[in-house]
Amino acid sequence: METIFYEKPYLMTSVLDTIIADTRTRVAHAKERIPVKALEESAHFSVPPVSLSHYLLRPDLNGIIAEIKRRSPSRGVLSNSVSVEHLSLGYMQAGASALSVLTEPNYFGGSLADLKTARHFNLCPILRKDFIVDEYQILEAKAAGADAILLIAAALSGTEVRALAMMARSLGLEVLAEVHHGDELDRVLIPEIRCIGVNNRDLHDLSVSVDRSFELAAKIPASFIKVAESGLRDPSVVRALHDAGYRGFLIGEAFMVTPDPARACRQFIRALRGE
Repeated sequence: METIFYEKPYLMTSVLDTIIADTRTRVAHAKERIPVKALEESAHFSVPPVSLSHYLLRPDLNGIIAEIKRRSPSRGVLSNSVSVEHLSLGYMQAGASALSVLTEPNYFGGSLADLKTARHFNLCPILRKDFIVDEYQILEAKAAGADAILLIAAALSGTEVRALAMMARSLGLEVLAEVHHGDELDRVLIPEIRCIGVNNRDLHDLSVSVDRSFELAAKIPASFIKVAESGLRDPSVVRALHDAGYRGFLIGEAFMVTPDPARACRQFIRALRGE
């Protein structure tokens, strides 16, 4: 398939526009406070990352990427009291394959400090979940101990996706490229990307339908690891998605809205295993 580089993102919404604009401002301020040299001197910067793709394909695991997420634009506050230490350990003890840590502060209540804490207490793959629009953020991710980053196709041109993915790979980080429509696939089907995530949330009205993952499954080449995102609340749906070729399942809100997210994750994985 010929890779088509779009000069402008295919899909942008007012919500996404606002978040991206705020992100660019946040990154500009971060650059003023913390120089690149300081990031490169971080203790984590020289540590080889853990392979997300390897863990998603491990036969003894289940592909669950358990997410630490305090709030979201669609649901508001999910949890007012999150101990990243206890929750990240709880997710791993429950049998999750990897962690996803939201680091966007204004709309999701996250921070790089959360990622650093999760890294301190866990040896599993950790995904930095944020709106990556600048190479500086990739250096931040590496310095904080991330093993992978998220690139959202709706927020980036094809040229930007390739440049950011190449930067990540040069540091040993893996890339989870997120799409919402088949039209976005061309810009992420590149050698620097191993995992393709399908977000089941509609960026126009924030509604969720897992049909999106089923519809796009056959359009993603078998050489990529397919990851389903959003709206995964039923173990039977995850099993069906596995049958459709998915090997990763990013779940955040379904766990975070419960009184004990780690327990909810453990029960979900036990149900997947038929226990």
